[in-house]
Amino acid sequence: MEGKKFSLFDFIYKYGTVAVIVIVMGLFSLTNPYFFTYDNITDILRSISIVTFVAIGVTFSLIVGGFDLSVGSTVSLATVVSASMMVWYEQGAFVTLVVPIVLSLIVGLINAFLVVKIRIPDLLATLAMLYIVNGLHMTYSKGYSIYANMPMEDGSMAPGKFQEWFLWLGQGKLFSLPVPVILTFLLVAVTHVYLSYTRQGRMLYMTGGNLEAARLSGIPVNRYRTLAYVLSALFAGLGGMLLAARIGTGQVNSGGSLLMDAVAAAFVGFSVFGAGKPNVFGTFVGAILIGVLLNGMTMLNLPYYAYDIIKGTVLALALAVTYYQLRRKRNA
Repeated sequence: MEGKKFSLFDFIYKYGTVAVIVIVMGLFSLTNPYFFTYDNITDILRSISIVTFVAIGVTFSLIVGGFDLSVGSTVSLATVVSASMMVWYEQGAFVTLVVPIVLSLIVGLINAFLVVKIRIPDLLATLAMLYIVNGLHMTYSKGYSIYANMPMEDGSMAPGKFQEWFLWLGQGKLFSLPVPVILTFLLVAVTHVYLSYTRQGRMLYMTGGNLEAARLSGIPVNRYRTLAYVLSALFAGLGGMLLAARIGTGQVNSGGSLLMDAVAAAFVGFSVFGAGKPNVFGTFVGAILIGVLLNGMTMLNLPYYAYDIIKGTVLALALAVTYYQLRRKRNA
């Protein structure tokens, strides 16, 4: 009997998240015939594309034993700056894409400097950066969202607009699939291969697994920790630009909710197929679970304030199962 109980728990640990997705999709399909249609499934995938970008960035910081709280503010920064390049300054593709990416990389480098060189605990350092970056992009935008034909301080109208190529990145389709979905699949595939089958990916995991042992083995741990924070900020910036392309405005507070969804997706991913560690595929599955829940609750017309309760409950259950399993392995 004891063995059966442990076997059941192992099964839940490995396949519980995927089973929950299947069960939830089945229940929502029964309550709403539109739920399990091609259009709605692609809508779900499109809705989680930005969260997945940000969550993969969080995953990189988790892999090296850190945590990046500044990704939400980095999303907002990239959203506002990319929008302003087109609407305020009428810039082309190069400047519109490069400036937000460079700013995101700078945020990542400052995070790494504070955590790796100054040795401020990651939560405190990235929390400080969250406030700093929030203040910077609010000062830059003067607290206003950026959109075509917006009124300027001198009484004129904004001279530029969102360009078609940019909107296509967030709203267009390719081979009947939304472009953001294709970009998300590509990102998940590339980062999974990078982390699983390259030397750098293995070094990142070794750095996070045991910092001192990795250092004694000759691994340049500070370099890999810096890389992780830079990649975390980069993916947050890319997610921010994708968000601006999707909604066609530069929303000043757009990254706040994405931070919590991304963190939830990354931590839920620990339990996918019994990984027990941060991993890109698990993060993607976690994002799908959150997307399915939000889409289904919206269709059921549940009050918006119930969403956070559901997301928090899912995250708490996933973490409880994961850490209980880790304790069992250590005790064994």
